[in-house]
Amino acid sequence: MDQDSILKFLDNKAILVTGGAGFLAKIFVEKVLRSQPNVNKVYLLLRAPDNNSASSRLQNEVIGKDLFKVLKQKMGEKFNKFIQEKVCVVPGDITCKDLGIKESKLKEELWRDVDIIVNLAATTNFDERYDVSLYLNTFGAKYVLEFAKKCAHLEVLVQVSTAYVSGETPGLIKEGPYFMGDSLNGRPGLDIEVEKKLIDEKLDELKSKKTTAETTKISMRNMGLERARHWGWPNVYVFTKALGEMVLLHEKGDVPLVIIRPTMVTSTLKEPFPGWVEGIRTIDSLAVAIGKGRLPCFLGDLESIADLIPADIVANSIIVAAMVHANQPGIPRIYHVGSSVKNPVSLASLHELVYEYFTRHPWINKDGKPVTVGRVRVLSSMASFKRFVTLRYLLPLKILEIVNFVFCQYFKATFMEQTRKINKVMRLIEMYRPYLFFKGLYDDSNTDKLRAAAKDRGLETDLFYFDPKAINWEDYMLNVHFPGLVKYVFK
Repeated sequence: MDQDSILKFLDNKAILVTGGAGFLAKIFVEKVLRSQPNVNKVYLLLRAPDNNSASSRLQNEVIGKDLFKVLKQKMGEKFNKFIQEKVCVVPGDITCKDLGIKESKLKEELWRDVDIIVNLAATTNFDERYDVSLYLNTFGAKYVLEFAKKCAHLEVLVQVSTAYVSGETPGLIKEGPYFMGDSLNGRPGLDIEVEKKLIDEKLDELKSKKTTAETTKISMRNMGLERARHWGWPNVYVFTKALGEMVLLHEKGDVPLVIIRPTMVTSTLKEPFPGWVEGIRTIDSLAVAIGKGRLPCFLGDLESIADLIPADIVANSIIVAAMVHANQPGIPRIYHVGSSVKNPVSLASLHELVYEYFTRHPWINKDGKPVTVGRVRVLSSMASFKRFVTLRYLLPLKILEIVNFVFCQYFKATFMEQTRKINKVMRLIEMYRPYLFFKGLYDDSNTDKLRAAAKDRGLETDLFYFDPKAINWEDYMLNVHFPGLVKYVFK
């Protein structure tokens, strides 16, 4: 750590950010632009066929969001000119070589000028198609690394992964690496090229059978789940993110590399303002369902720790880690960015806070009526959950099916529709089950050392804060996070 200022480090830097329209990417970009307007350029890689499409995405999905209102107020009439000067859209595709960038002059500019690359492009869908997830999360990381090696003045590559690459590992989980061929269940032979070949063979088989698009999608989703569990991971998302880490560690060469592993990312704690969030993120699906009065039961261990971390803390950790490891081509450092060790909050506490908030501030439904929330029944096992669903939903549906034989086709359609919905819910519950009964805690010793080093060197830790101990969970949930959910997520 040669420099004594994060703001000086960012001064005149050219930064390439992949997945530029994503939740974390927007927060990262906004923080850089607002805290250091003298940054040279922020290049945003956006999936788009051409510059016009990419520019449209920039306006509609990035700059046009409420997230940028503080920067707009700060810049005033200069805002649009500032964005034109500082932000450059890069139409491309992370699943392609050279990141799918077609314009040769733009590629040459990036290779010549880029100092920092932050890879935030990913699909976070637990039930994604295997081909989509592998190409984005694994081969995408590979192509970003190959691109980084062509950058003449690259100082650091930051890969944003997920703490849950650990799968269902219990106990204290260290900030350790996953090397090529590692599996969580000890099964030998894991190879990304073999996995890609299996995907290609499966797609050729489905094509030869002339299956419908929907059947192909279902088959590829099932394949993703099967391959993840074959190697010991609970879902295709964390499996392919782990593979992405393996590729980077195996092929990094002299590229300075940092891997950031956030836990469950939630709304902003403080900046640019409290409570900004986009989409339903992990544990929030339960809060939304409870608030809307649509969750009669809840599956999980209330004593489990929900490892939550606000998005602005993650963005700040990316910036500080990038500075500390710039021009350090040695062994990559891995950072868990979470709260389960320093400031844990249990599922039981979250459950009570959700109930308290929506009792005080009931959601108003589309009919203009406040939704009354009750205490959700907590079930402690999949067996008890399946019994509950059978008694409450499946038995009445079976009766409806019998009525169908002596009545009309309407009941048949209703039965099939409800059965599909229940099957979908059961699959989602199975996907989330490992996290609702999670027994792991994410050690953040490396991240703690990073915080201590930044403080000792007198860096701007008040501006680039990333200490989870500063979070008051009750205040954050009741006065920041849940209001943000209602404002930005509830429909």
